[in-house]
Amino acid sequence: MDVPKEQITALLDNALFNSAQLLGSFLVSSSTVNAETSPHLKAENLVLLGDALFREREYRRAIHTYKQALQYYKIIPKQNSTSSRSALSASNRSSSPNSFNICAINENEMEGIPSKARNLQMSLLMAKLYRNTKHTRGAVTCYRECLRQCPYVIEAIIALAELGASAKDIISLFPQTPNRGGRAQLDHGDSSRWLQRYVEAQCCIASNDYKGGLELLAELLQRFPNNTHILLEMAKVEAIIGKNDEAIMNFEKVRSVDPYVVTCMDEYAMLLKMKSDYSKLNKLVHDLLSIDPTRPEVFVALSVLWERKDERGALSYAEKSIKIDERHIPGYLMKGNLLLALKRPESAVMAFRGAQELRADLRSYQGLVHSYLAFSKVKEALYAAREAMKAMPQSAKALKLVGDVHASNSGGREKAKKFYESALRLEPGYLGAALALAELHVIEGRNGDAVSLLERYLKDWADDSLHVKLAQVFAATNMLQDSLSHYQSALRINPQNEAAKKGLERLEKQMKGVDPDAPEDEEENEVDDADAEQEEAELL
Repeated sequence: MDVPKEQITALLDNALFNSAQLLGSFLVSSSTVNAETSPHLKAENLVLLGDALFREREYRRAIHTYKQALQYYKIIPKQNSTSSRSALSASNRSSSPNSFNICAINENEMEGIPSKARNLQMSLLMAKLYRNTKHTRGAVTCYRECLRQCPYVIEAIIALAELGASAKDIISLFPQTPNRGGRAQLDHGDSSRWLQRYVEAQCCIASNDYKGGLELLAELLQRFPNNTHILLEMAKVEAIIGKNDEAIMNFEKVRSVDPYVVTCMDEYAMLLKMKSDYSKLNKLVHDLLSIDPTRPEVFVALSVLWERKDERGALSYAEKSIKIDERHIPGYLMKGNLLLALKRPESAVMAFRGAQELRADLRSYQGLVHSYLAFSKVKEALYAAREAMKAMPQSAKALKLVGDVHASNSGGREKAKKFYESALRLEPGYLGAALALAELHVIEGRNGDAVSLLERYLKDWADDSLHVKLAQVFAATNMLQDSLSHYQSALRINPQNEAAKKGLERLEKQMKGVDPDAPEDEEENEVDDADAEQEEAELL
């Protein structure tokens, strides 16, 4: 069997409910289980997962899972009903009050317990305490001890990967043979190879090798179809690297498998906002509020929804998410973006630094660069962009970040051009770099080059942002009819595109012979427009 059920029971007995429910998701989604298992065993597996979700206080998901189990119990022959009931009672062993005694022990008391005398629950709790107080070495030691006792503590695998451990190092901790302490033994045959693949995937993602991580997760998904945890991990990575359509598809697949999942749904909310899909965003926030209004993800999703109506109100929701969970990265990212929109870049830097300290990914680097440029800290912006490039040497988006910094001053445009072209060679489909390069052509008076570049991309990508940029170029060269056509195309693809709406308003004034910039100083307008274009390119 791919996932040993006794390990889920052991995790429940040790009150490691998060790891138990993650491991349970592998159990119920295993292709071998689904192909070979009787309805009776499928029901037992679902009850085990339901117990883990219940203990984790994900009550709506637990009810949903128990109902699925009941459907299988209905088709079990009556003579099996007695054994089914006994299975149910056996799987509830972890409800013993003893499993919660650890909560009464404080950190100092636990440090006084020798490491060899600590049980699994103590080791994990100590690891979390050390990590939250930034005692990295102590955290690593305790997480390693968890995996020596039980290789299926998924939380410890993810944490060690994030703290910089290699896949080889983590896998070496897994017990090879049974011992007197009754520790879990990992079968290193084909049935447990998935766990090693999972470790490798998490280590790839933690080291910003997003392509390698996605490939390994896709391989795991073949073995565990419809596994909500794997689908969420894939969607998170796809959102980071800008594969928004793929990420949205995976988030929607998760919701079709289990409509009561709250984890990572704030990331889904951000993508819906980027797509201007406000009807889906409204429904998502309504659903999340009805599932569990106390989760940080719900407040980030509320922040995303409110951003269009009231940026200050949205900011208070983002801050509330951080108060609920100081380690919730999307809360910091949302806060940073809102502070930038409110023209408070110095505060935005602090928010993006908060996200980066928890887990440095592409979005926190982008936020930092964007924030520093907003208050002319070019040196700091360049340092952050170069840090991103070092962390992600194969990332076209990291190359573009360096290009953005150079493009912010006239003396660096030639360098910026080289970085944008390098980004496009590395990832030919990266529209953000194509738009930034087109903008550079326009600034330097090469409108024809900008048009040919954008039209080349339009052949393969029907994207509203490409139409908007083309419309802007045509408007600047007084080709008003062509500009009108592209603004209309952009709005057909995305009726909520704000840049297209504003551009169309300006164009209508131009077509009537009215100078859209008449009330303002011409030179100031040129600077404002260039800044706005750069900001738009970065967001896209």
